[in-house]
Amino acid sequence: MPITSKYSDDQVENILAEVAAILEKNGATPELSLMIAGNIATNVLNQNVAASQRKAIAEKFAQALISSVEEQTH
Repeated sequence: MPITSKYSDDQVENILAEVAAILEKNGATPELSLMIAGNIATNVLNQNVAASQRKAIAEKFAQALISSVEEQTH
């Protein structure tokens, strides 16, 4: 079941398109793109989330990622 976001689809799609354009411009491979995405997630957690909450939020993020990949294959 999809989770409702407080962000509009347009806002998410616009930012995603900009990030994708930068990755394409720089010839990023899928592996490099995933590495960059992981580094961004790590930086966001380390800079914006209390240390006591980072692991729990990272686990929820990982589960949401797994769920979104599983939904794509069905």
